[in-house]
Amino acid sequence: MSDEAAIRKALAILLICLLAPVAPVAAADTESLRIGDPLLARPPDLITGRLLPGDDQRVECAASPYVAGKALSLADAIDQALCQQPQIQAAWAAIKLQAAQLGEARAGYLPTVTSGASKLNSATQYEGGSGRRSLTTLYATLTWRLLDFGGRSANQRAADAMLQSALASHDAAVQKALASVVASYYEVQSSSASQQAREKSQQLARQLLETAIRREQRGVGSLPETLQARTFLAKAELEQARASGQHKKAQAMLAAAMGLLREAQDVPVLTLVPEQEEYPDGLEQNLPAWLQAARQYHPAILAARAQLEAAREKLQVARSEGMPTLDLSARQYANGRPNQAGNRGDRERMVGLNLTVPIFEGFARDYKVGGAQAQIEAREAELQEVQTQVLGDIASTYAEAMTALNSLSSSRRLLDAAQGAVDSVRRKYDAGAADIVEMLNAQTALSEADQERVKAMSDWRSARLRLLANAGRMGRWAVAGNAR
Repeated sequence: MSDEAAIRKALAILLICLLAPVAPVAAADTESLRIGDPLLARPPDLITGRLLPGDDQRVECAASPYVAGKALSLADAIDQALCQQPQIQAAWAAIKLQAAQLGEARAGYLPTVTSGASKLNSATQYEGGSGRRSLTTLYATLTWRLLDFGGRSANQRAADAMLQSALASHDAAVQKALASVVASYYEVQSSSASQQAREKSQQLARQLLETAIRREQRGVGSLPETLQARTFLAKAELEQARASGQHKKAQAMLAAAMGLLREAQDVPVLTLVPEQEEYPDGLEQNLPAWLQAARQYHPAILAARAQLEAAREKLQVARSEGMPTLDLSARQYANGRPNQAGNRGDRERMVGLNLTVPIFEGFARDYKVGGAQAQIEAREAELQEVQTQVLGDIASTYAEAMTALNSLSSSRRLLDAAQGAVDSVRRKYDAGAADIVEMLNAQTALSEADQERVKAMSDWRSARLRLLANAGRMGRWAVAGNAR
């Protein structure tokens, strides 16, 4: 037992010596040790969470911001989506995966230590007696790669690039989710206003029909006027039914974007918080500035560039694997070697350098290098595709925002004019100075003007925020109206 105690003590001293270079770093970050990250491969964001662009507070997902029956604000819809979107959760898990691979790459610079024990029992029968022997063998092995012509460093740089890509991909997934929620939210707002306008138009059509019937009964009106009023009411009812269906569809899309349908039995009825009318001056910058900023800072483009850099480092890894390697090995045995007959008290120590020189691998190395080069070409094409997609989305959304902005003042004037026309025609109609056709035309024009006003306002709000999201710059601050 004294031999075993001596071996255990020696192994403990060896482990302390090997871990000494890591100890100061790990001691500086006890949180990393607590979560099992002695090599500090995990980014701090995995503990603290990621901040949205321009925000100073992180989204807390402890409790769902959505409460059934309560008016839903855009900020609550965004918070709900950020906590429930599976794409965002998958991107978060990808960060953990790449951090683990970075830690594995960093571990390649450290030695590996193994230890073991074996027990050998033997029994011997001979003339005149017998004998028994029991021997416990203990051993420890240290292996440390000293030279590999840049393979480990390239592998670590590739892992670090992939971690940066995962972080940027997470940000891109967040911005995509924000754009989806914004579009769905204002689609619900627009469809709700459309439904209300159609209901109002239906009520006016019903009142108009009642008036036409009374006029016909008094002999002031005519049967064709009454039939026209009935036709107008039927058309209003049809349009109201279509608007109601479109509103339900928009609610389903918003509920899906918020992650509310996974456990729900039916589509929840979402009531939105009313918003004040806006009178914006314009966008904060022109299209070339948006495009230039996206080329430099958009998370999807940054992620694609990081993947391209990782592919280039993987090419260096593939080339280094065909180069010589130099390893240090040390072994210590007590009481002989494992599974071999030895003597109690024997001690054996071995220290050596192992040089491995690849000579011929059946041309496998050439094909592996060729595959790594092809991977670089694929990543370059993916980067170009991502840039084209991102810049195209920005240009398209910018055009939508400018169109909506230019439509705001026009839609306001159109609505005021249509309302004045309806009031004027109604007074003339009640006095018998206008016929049913004039009244129907005025009511139709007012309904269309109301729809144009609601659509212009919703389109502006949606396009402005989606432009920020498509440029990778949207945060919760933008919902509060701090951006134009």
